[in-house]
Amino acid sequence: MRQRDTLRYDQTLFRDREVFEFAYVPDQLHHRDAQSRELALLARQAVRGGSPESAILRGPPGTGKTTTVLRLFSEIEEATQTIVPVYVNCQQDRTPLAVFRCIFEKLVGYAPPSTGTHVDDVLGSIVRRLRDRNAALLVCLDDANYLHESGHLNDLLYRLLRLSEKWDVRRAGVFAVSSDLALNLYAAVDVRVRSVFHPAEVFFPPYTKTEIREILAARIRQGLYPNVVPRAALALITDIAAEEEDVRVGIDLVRKAAVRAEADGRRTVTRNDVTEASRSIIAPALQTRAANLSESERALLSRIAEAARDGGAEVTSGAVYEAAQEYAPIGKTTYNARLKRLEEAGIVDLLLRTGRGRTREILLRYDPEQVLAACGRPGRT
Repeated sequence: MRQRDTLRYDQTLFRDREVFEFAYVPDQLHHRDAQSRELALLARQAVRGGSPESAILRGPPGTGKTTTVLRLFSEIEEATQTIVPVYVNCQQDRTPLAVFRCIFEKLVGYAPPSTGTHVDDVLGSIVRRLRDRNAALLVCLDDANYLHESGHLNDLLYRLLRLSEKWDVRRAGVFAVSSDLALNLYAAVDVRVRSVFHPAEVFFPPYTKTEIREILAARIRQGLYPNVVPRAALALITDIAAEEEDVRVGIDLVRKAAVRAEADGRRTVTRNDVTEASRSIIAPALQTRAANLSESERALLSRIAEAARDGGAEVTSGAVYEAAQEYAPIGKTTYNARLKRLEEAGIVDLLLRTGRGRTREILLRYDPEQVLAACGRPGRT
């Protein structure tokens, strides 16, 4: 029996490893039918020779926003040539020139010159291609909040949405995606943009625990061989992903737990595999937020995480400030600005406490060890 349960060196537990990549777009979307229909309706006018409508897609991280858009864009490309759907990752491309370079590459098939290229030159080439194809442009600005933070959202939207006024092309549509629920993208743009930007709002709520389980079960059926993940292991993975409110955590846990079992020569994932794999999982939202902090902001965040991990008392802004002076003396203004940045990034909460004077308590939204790992600092072994 033991021999039958052991993998040979040339065997694998995976049917298709790509199924567990974050960029993978499944053939069937689960529990996002309403959002898919609404976005499809916004694009439909362009199929009939009109212009696509715009939308703001809001919801916490790991709620299917990007996957829903990519699935729709894939269907559009298969069905019609009258719409050019372009996906832009605004974590990577944060300036109008970078975004328009992405659009150019999608239309033309190759990137424009990397140097000596002006925005208007790229725009001119884009417009000529759209006019030749009599096609409408539909752009997804994923993580558009990064454009807002970099100060480029207004300029980019103004240029995109007024293309039809300057050149003889159909009006462009914009799907702006944001996981920052504290940011109202429509209110964040100025009056001249709001005069042409009239987006529908499409909300993506967190998946329920039952929905997470169904999504994970579908990925397991597609990506792994039968019986690799038993019910008990799937239940534990579902619990962890539901606690994080991020289905991507569950998908990554399945992959890492299966890798552990395969490396050990076993045909079945155990709860211990899941527990051990979970130690290396950092919530994708935390990874992204930490990566976009400056080095000095990450250093401060690391000190807060160490204090939260090592101390039993409340972590206050005053205590952290005093500790910070020992390794990198800074003024109160600079310190408060960095602390505010951590709050805006969604990594800490600052609660005002009254008593002996007024001070702020710093509450981490994530496990201190995970915060340290996201900051590139070793946790406890």
